[in-house]
Amino acid sequence: MVNEMAGTFTISKIELKRILSSFKVSDKNTDSILAQLDRMHRHVNIIMFTGMLQNAGLKHGNIVNLFRRAGIDDVTISNIFDVLEEERIKNTFGKLVELKVE
Repeated sequence: MVNEMAGTFTISKIELKRILSSFKVSDKNTDSILAQLDRMHRHVNIIMFTGMLQNAGLKHGNIVNLFRRAGIDDVTISNIFDVLEEERIKNTFGKLVELKVE
């Protein structure tokens, strides 16, 4: 799944701030996200970025909207949320068991 998400997506700091503001993210949370991005030299893994957006209070639909504005296709967006959910499950319950039906 991760390989299917390969690629670089770019959004300007000003555009990101404008979008977050339009989604009613507080200035404090917006500044926190931008500061974290600055500390990472403005390059971040999309899974980590999605988690940052969720921690800032953005709802799933707003995150999808933001990603679409950045040019990310729906299949990739779906994969992002699948990976994020899988990571949360692993962190909560430990390793997952993979079952194959042949």
